[in-house]
Amino acid sequence: MSASELPLSATAPRRQIVTLQAHILQQQALHPGASGDFSWILSALSISAKMIASQVRRARLEDVLGGVGNQNVQGEQQQKLDVIANDILLRTLSGREGVAIVASEENEEPVILRDEQTGDRKYCVLFDPLDGSSNLDVCGAVGTIFSILRQDRRSAKQEDSLLQPGTQQVAAGYVLYGSSTVFTLTLGKGVDMFVLDPSIGAFVRVEQQMRIPRANKSYSLNEGNRLTFPEGYQKYLHWAQENGYSSRYAGAMVGDVHRILLQGGVFMYPPTKKAPNGKLRLMYEANPMGMIVEQAGGKALAAPGQRLLDVPPTDIHQRTPVIMGSPDEVDHVIRHLQSG
Repeated sequence: MSASELPLSATAPRRQIVTLQAHILQQQALHPGASGDFSWILSALSISAKMIASQVRRARLEDVLGGVGNQNVQGEQQQKLDVIANDILLRTLSGREGVAIVASEENEEPVILRDEQTGDRKYCVLFDPLDGSSNLDVCGAVGTIFSILRQDRRSAKQEDSLLQPGTQQVAAGYVLYGSSTVFTLTLGKGVDMFVLDPSIGAFVRVEQQMRIPRANKSYSLNEGNRLTFPEGYQKYLHWAQENGYSSRYAGAMVGDVHRILLQGGVFMYPPTKKAPNGKLRLMYEANPMGMIVEQAGGKALAAPGQRLLDVPPTDIHQRTPVIMGSPDEVDHVIRHLQSG
């Protein structure tokens, strides 16, 4: 049989199979003095993502959809899976030796793990356990967002170690639970993407050194609040619609930014009359997603002239406006804000 007669699967070049675990070990090998604590933290996040993905897939079968009747610290109604995902992450991360502090969007106070017996713990992990959880009842996209910081031992109080700008993040990532489970990660040297292969129970690398397209006529924001946006945002929307832009909004930051990372466009969550400081959380959502976008060649701003990762945090539940995505598209928004 000639090569031309072989089935496509026998002649097509095959991508090297690299799991998330192998990727983490490859990165660890670049730092000969590494203790392995950081790698164990990433491993814990990977395990958590698999457990949460399983819960999301079985949510209706297990009757864990809907609210629990409580509000979180943000004043938002907690969904049953919010609580489940939060508990999974807290339990897996708390068991990792290198973790000093764990902070969740769902909890008012961070969990301090470092004490006199565990003084060598070096990292702080912050996360939004289930972004977009209101989408669960309609089988929409949801996700987990996480940020990793080094503990600042100079802080007078251990919890103040969390109040570092986004530029100090050593890693950030998100997990998208959709038609597949996608784990996107940056360690500060580019962005890599992994997809969960259920047949082997491992995340497999599918993209390396991702680059966001410079432009795409697409924007993502909740236009239901349009009349309460500052004038500059309204001018931008009028301009975009006159110039053939498409509106795409999934109701979950993870879903919207994931699409923009692959296809380009701009994601916005402007200030409104109801939320003049913006709605998204700086530490749990904006900073980690901003780091990913920047590492992929995009831009992430809080306002004209205000890089998102430079915003000084004063509270772990601080909110911020967000503009992020393709460089050219972010520039269009800023141009209208400056003229508004």
